[in-house]
Amino acid sequence: MLIPVKNGGLLLGEVLDAVLAQQTPWPFEVIVVDSGSSDGSVALARARGVRVETIPAAEFGHGRTRNLLASMATGQFLVFITQDARPASPQWLKNIVQGCDTEPSVAGAFGPHMAHPQARHVTHCELSQHFAGFGEQLSVVRMEDPVRFAADPGYRQWLHFFSDNNSCIRRSVWEKLPLPDVAFAEDQTWALRAIEAGYAKAFVPDAAVYHSHDFGVWETLQRNFDEARSFNRYFGYRIQDSLPRALKSAVHLALRDRSWLKSGGLRGWRLFKNAGFMACIELARVVGQYLGTRHDHLPAWLLRSVSRDEQLQRAGAA
Repeated sequence: MLIPVKNGGLLLGEVLDAVLAQQTPWPFEVIVVDSGSSDGSVALARARGVRVETIPAAEFGHGRTRNLLASMATGQFLVFITQDARPASPQWLKNIVQGCDTEPSVAGAFGPHMAHPQARHVTHCELSQHFAGFGEQLSVVRMEDPVRFAADPGYRQWLHFFSDNNSCIRRSVWEKLPLPDVAFAEDQTWALRAIEAGYAKAFVPDAAVYHSHDFGVWETLQRNFDEARSFNRYFGYRIQDSLPRALKSAVHLALRDRSWLKSGGLRGWRLFKNAGFMACIELARVVGQYLGTRHDHLPAWLLRSVSRDEQLQRAGAA
């Protein structure tokens, strides 16, 4: 079990407790690499008997640090989670490893994310809808239609979706295809390379973790900027290339959120207030996507402001 950590807080303790409680027919190791925590995360992990290695904050990289973790591991399957992804059952680890071992051609497996119990109702609905798109049964997929793969971005995105918040990678594949040292979306970039190399991926619906974020308006804009810029850089996608279409999308999402809030029992002033807030969130989402899609036309000062990932990297290097 491989976990990159920085200031994991109390949730890290819950994650590690759930990890150490996993029921498997084979032994497993847990390794943490901490990149400059100041909140006691290192002591918290070591107190649970977990192996902890430390690196300077400036050396952290999403793919780079996970490759370091993988190099320390001894098993044939490399299971990655994050400090805020809590396994939802004691069988999670067994299920995701078995899913990855379904066929020799499977390079990696991933499981669904469920919203933390205290998360927004809309967050619960959105995560449920997203992972429902991968099916209710264990599935193995690969590129079976190269022509469609080249011409259909939706099909291509579905094939390379992967999340190292909750994943297992076959070591023999990782040795040939390590995670790329990119600023963002290292998991999907890796999955695209694996699919293009002829490997398959597996989705394991009974290997869920609790993992969600209720970002505020500005953080939502920043995160979607980073994602859209990375998707443009590494995959060539232009998620929001038209401002009018982006705004239309924001309206559609806001109406969807309002419907979900009503289905959750909100009425009157509470519905109005929460739907208004979510409309601001959705506007921030599409504006972030629009700016990220057009990142190569933005001035440097704006790039520094809107990239959450760059701000975190600068803070780590300071």
